[in-house]
Amino acid sequence: QVQVVQSGGGLVQAGNSLRLTCTAARTFGVYAMGWFRQAPGKEREFVAGISRTGSSQVIDSVKGRFTVSKDNAKNTVYLQMNSLKPEDTAVYYCAADPRDVLTTTPTYWGPGTQVTVSS
Repeated sequence: QVQVVQSGGGLVQAGNSLRLTCTAARTFGVYAMGWFRQAPGKEREFVAGISRTGSSQVIDSVKGRFTVSKDNAKNTVYLQMNSLKPEDTAVYYCAADPRDVLTTTPTYWGPGTQVTVSS
């Protein structure tokens, strides 16, 4: 059974940085991995991801501020979040998938971690 373990998150002031870390444990092979978020009263949305072959993608609203990276040997993905804004406040979920790319319906989800950005 694959386990998705997250760490990081917390409360920061606007303009500051946070890093989220996620590891997909008990896996065989390289996984596509990435991050989604869900703000209060909103639907869960894709934020950033990396395919099994290393292609990365981030949504426009975080481009230039968030960077996603991955260590294939550890099946670990990172989300470096800089210049945080109050609108980035959400529960952030890590996702992992044995398919080539991360879709909107990944196979495995992490438990979520709260990120709160104060103004």
